[in-house]
Order: sequence, then C-alpha cells, then structure tokens
Amino acid sequence: MTTKYNKFKTVYFLIPVYNEALNVETLSNGLINTLKDKDKFFLFVDDCSEDETVENINRCFSKTSYEIIKKEKNTGPGHSFNMGFEWILENSKNESDIIVTIEADNTSDTTILPNMIAISELGYDLVLASVYAQGGGFEKTSFTRKIVSFLANMLFRTFFDVKVLTLSSFYRVYKISLIRKIQDNYQAIISERGFISMLEILLKAIRMNAEIIEVPMVLKSGQRKGKSKMKIINTTLSYLNFLLFRRESYRANKKP
Repeated sequence: MTTKYNKFKTVYFLIPVYNEALNVETLSNGLINTLKDKDKFFLFVDDCSEDETVENINRCFSKTSYEIIKKEKNTGPGHSFNMGFEWILENSKNESDIIVTIEADNTSDTTILPNMIAISELGYDLVLASVYAQGGGFEKTSFTRKIVSFLANMLFRTFFDVKVLTLSSFYRVYKISLIRKIQDNYQAIISERGFISMLEILLKAIRMNAEIIEVPMVLKSGQRKGKSKMKIINTTLSYLNFLLFRRESYRANKKP
C-alpha cells in the first residue's frame, strides 16, 4: 500500500466495504479516472469481508495512494465511517482538504463528482447527491425500496424540521473543516453504527450551521453486482429507534 501527501489540497475518498469483491474493479475504474487534476487518496474501511474484497482493492488500487483499515469485528457502516473520518483528520495536512464518501457498489454516479467538487469549492460545507432533487431518480430499484426510502425521508424531514431532500445517501462531499468542527463539538463524529448514521451526521452538520446544497443524481442499482447490504427490516427498526429515543438530541434547532 502506498501513502503520499503533499502541501496541496487532497480529495480523500472514504469508502466502507463489506463483501464487495465483485464491484471493486468497476469502482476503481470510475474513481481513478475522475478528478485527474486533483491529488486523490483512497481510504477503505473493511468491515470483516469474507470474500476477496481486500485482495481486489490491493490489486486495483496498487498504483494509487490508498490505505485499508481492517476491522476486527463487523460493526456496520456507521462505525466504519467514524473510523475513516478520524483517520483522515489525523492524517490530513491541509485544512482545505475535501472528503468524498461513496458506496462501494457502483450505484452512485461518479460522472457528477467534478460538479460536486466544484460546488463545494464555491463555499459549501456539504454537497449531497440527491435522488429527490429535480433531475434525480432511481434506476432499476424495487418499488418496495423506493417506498421505504420516500416514507423514511418524508417522516424524518417532518420530525426534525430538515429541508434537505435526501437524508441517508452515502454519496457526499464534505469539507474537512466541517468534520473537524463536528468532532470538536460531539463525543463522536458518528455514534450510530447502521445506515441511520448518515442522518446522524447530517443533523450534526445542520446544527453546526453548515452550508448545505444538493445536486441531482440517478441511483443506478443495476450497476451493482451482488446483493445490497442494506437489510430493510433492520434498517427500518433502527430508524424507528432513532426517531423515538434520539429525536430530542438531534433536533436541527437545538445547540449541541
């Protein structure tokens, strides 16, 4: 594995992985060939994959700057993101660095990333890829998953008084200064371990008065090889638990 830093701004890619061996090669082609004018670093957090995910990352990203954090226990994407954010904050050399979080299953459209980065550089702390923004949508996604996603987003926007349309997508561009501010104001950047973690950090960003904007994206489920790692029942239960028992702690209009 290669580690390289310089004095110029770096775009860190933070990618949680779990049994994504079939998707790594396509992922590498998309990420390596984008943002060619930027200094890029790829950070993978492996959640105890049981296939050849790690081996394929080492093969496909061997000519890039990258690191793999290997967890000792499968603890979910939220924990992986927290570990990755902490690693980046410890290793970043420039407060102007940018962090891109993205799924490893190729459902996110990397062709919109240059625009997301350009928008971030206009002064936005957080840029979200949104299936609900005008021009966004779903491609080859089951009706059940669409309904669950729509109802969950509508419910949480109502209860937390959030104007953002897409609450749970992994695909985002963060300014590193925002993540550091969240770390300075909370016990953990992310404490939730499941997919609800994306709502958690979004609510924390809102409470930090972050400048947030959404750009449209079509979620391409047909690009994924293998099954989705999201379990609808478990995810729904975690959302309900968050809503019932954590609601007051993360209201957008409360100070930390």
